Amino acid sequence: MRQLDVRGEICPYPMMRTVEALKKLPPDEGLEVLTDHPPALSTIPWEAAKLGYEATLEEAGPSEWKITLQKTAGPARKPADVMADLNRQLATLSIEE
Repeated sequence: MRQLDVRGEICPYPMMRTVEALKKLPPDEGLEVLTDHPPALSTIPWEAAKLGYEATLEEAGPSEWKITLQKTAGPARKPADVMADLNRQLATLSIEE
């Protein structure tokens, strides 16, 4: 699992750097993204889903989060399903903008 630290960066840079890193990953490898920018918790999973990745969100510290991206097994998910899953995960996190 590779890691990408985008703490201290604001949109659109965390998402852009993540997409760039995902495009270079071998198909069997995942990516952990560390961020402290709340909007990235939505933009990164959404863009990653377009590339066939699923996202898991978790708190990594005060006002810091880890987004774990793994290649989706099976067919690509519908955008509505990706957003529903993302909203469920976001509801469990402590986010103050």
